[in-house]
Amino acid sequence: MEDLKQRVLQFIQKEGLIQGGRGLGGGENEKSEKILLVGVSGGPDSVCLLHILDQLKESLGVSLHVAHLNHMLRGASADADARYVAELAQRLGIPATVEKGDVASYRKERRISLEEAAREVRYDFFSQVAESIGAGRIALGHTQDDQVETILMHLVRGTGLAGLRGMGPITTWRSLKRGALLVVRPLLEVARKETEEYCRAYNLRPRSDFSNYSLDYSRNRVRHELIPLLQSYNKRVGAALMRTARAAADDLSFLEERVSLVWDRVVSEQPNGLLLNTKELLSLHPALQRHLLRRVLGEVLGDLVNIQSIHIEKMVEALSKPAGRRLSLPRGLVFYVGYNTCLVTKGALDTCPFPPLEGEHRLNVPGDTALPGWRVRVRIIPPGGRAEGFRACLDLDEAGADLVVRSRGAGERFQPLGMGEPKRLQDFMVDAKIPRSWRDCVPLVCSPEGILWVVGWRIAERVRVTDSTKQVLRLEFERL
Repeated sequence: MEDLKQRVLQFIQKEGLIQGGRGLGGGENEKSEKILLVGVSGGPDSVCLLHILDQLKESLGVSLHVAHLNHMLRGASADADARYVAELAQRLGIPATVEKGDVASYRKERRISLEEAAREVRYDFFSQVAESIGAGRIALGHTQDDQVETILMHLVRGTGLAGLRGMGPITTWRSLKRGALLVVRPLLEVARKETEEYCRAYNLRPRSDFSNYSLDYSRNRVRHELIPLLQSYNKRVGAALMRTARAAADDLSFLEERVSLVWDRVVSEQPNGLLLNTKELLSLHPALQRHLLRRVLGEVLGDLVNIQSIHIEKMVEALSKPAGRRLSLPRGLVFYVGYNTCLVTKGALDTCPFPPLEGEHRLNVPGDTALPGWRVRVRIIPPGGRAEGFRACLDLDEAGADLVVRSRGAGERFQPLGMGEPKRLQDFMVDAKIPRSWRDCVPLVCSPEGILWVVGWRIAERVRVTDSTKQVLRLEFERL
């Protein structure tokens, strides 16, 4: 048992699980490093963890506080678990907070699975206790067996490197009500049978949760059916999966460093989410695209609970779809593909990239003109120049200098570049796949003869630059 304690101490020190971390909300907090919250269910893993930490607390320079939540799902058995934890903490001389949480009601209210509801209620309780005692992190008794089960569950659902990595030794739980709580897992390289042997050696008599044997839960089916089957192919399948997890963690760390290097040029903050530059995003290697999108989701949500590889793949697929594509993601997230940007938001969705445009605004030719939400630059240049997106080049003699900017009117017609006949502006916008909600906000550059440029899409055929063009009128719209 002394060997097990030393292994746990070395793992804590190697991974920096206790010392040198951050407190609630992500800021430096000396007090939070002196108090370590320990989640104790009453089972062998968490009881073993508590007992080991109690013996290591002087070496680690921390005091302990126990947290136990009765989920109110197993009646008298759950009440007995709560009493056991309270008595164990008292026997060890460790303060404890033992409370009840109505998981069934929370599940009904949120319309989520029982496992999801239990996790959310439990972690919110942990955050509440941590805040009340000034702790910045909680130690949980997840073992190597839990890690193997987690990786297999990810594989069955479909996963990328993040799923193959499994649970990290240290992760962050963010509560909307109470800020951030660091979750540390000191037993992540300890087998479940070792925690059971430890409890027997110290006569700790942990509780058994018989729901752990029910095949109604997917994790239990993995534990009691899938893993024994895999062991018939490879007796050391657990060790093999742990090696895979460590390799995936190294690869993922490298990719995350690369994502950090490109983040500022691809992502910008919006009041209601994160805005991505689609052109910059698509210029990245597909692996970086996926990991950047994954980080974006984590930034908006605060964590990646319920985010799976299939959601990332759907986002990548949506990038190749026409503007206006809207993708619903877990936990109320929406991914919206715009004209040259895409938005990940959990709040109100303001997807139109154009500000409202009312009235008629005369352009300074040449010169700069300020419009509501826009700055328009007009220059007269020699033949040449690049035109794309919000920049257009017109033949000055054909366009003239009497130009205005306005929104569309009813029944207007427009002869787009490359077409031999005019067509209804409405039909052009439909064919160009301009979303319906954008159409009244798209700026039009017009002369007394009609529409010269549907800004962001197409100029008129008659003002195109040709070999006989003497001077070019270059217009550029810039969002303010």
